[in-house]
Amino acid sequence: MSYIIEILPQLLDGLKLTVLVFVLTLILSIPLGMVLAFLLRIPVVKWFVNVYVWIMRGTPLLVQLIIIFYALPMVGPTLPRFPAALLAFSLNYAAYFAEIFRGGIKAVPNGQLEAAKVLKLSKWQTIRYIQMPQVVKIVLPSVFNEIITLVKDSSLIYVVGLGDLLRAGKIAMSRDVSLVPIMMAALIYLIFIGILTVLSKKIEQHFDYYK
Repeated sequence: MSYIIEILPQLLDGLKLTVLVFVLTLILSIPLGMVLAFLLRIPVVKWFVNVYVWIMRGTPLLVQLIIIFYALPMVGPTLPRFPAALLAFSLNYAAYFAEIFRGGIKAVPNGQLEAAKVLKLSKWQTIRYIQMPQVVKIVLPSVFNEIITLVKDSSLIYVVGLGDLLRAGKIAMSRDVSLVPIMMAALIYLIFIGILTVLSKKIEQHFDYYK
């Protein structure tokens, strides 16, 4: 027990970075994914968005992290470790959220869009008052699935040398030749995901109440 108390501050320091990457990725990727989903309805840019989504979803996030942090400086700017990781995560998850929101947008009945035209609503008003409230209800389960996946994917930031929760556990495990640190890190991830799961159910029930 004393050993667990001894290593817990190290793990919690790593957890801070994990949570920071998680929160900032959501703040950046969800709005970007929503914008991309609506851009898919514009013929001029649809092809470019589809290629972007294909590349981001078709290649591992680990490879994208390596390219942005290690390969990008060969042809462009050198990014510090944290911004490079955040850029890779945001671009990757924006592609997944774009596909989720695209499905939600397609699920809105065309008759409602026609009614919006009859009422002479602008495109922005149609999106804001007709489409978005329904899209949010439709995509919530899929969005929360991606959010939970993001918690586990956040451990990939070790590849650029950032000290997240998992890396803190690995360092303590190697130093002390013990499996306890990595098991503790796994437990913290499990608690984090458990809290998000409970929160997601509460939010889904809230939206179901207003159906």
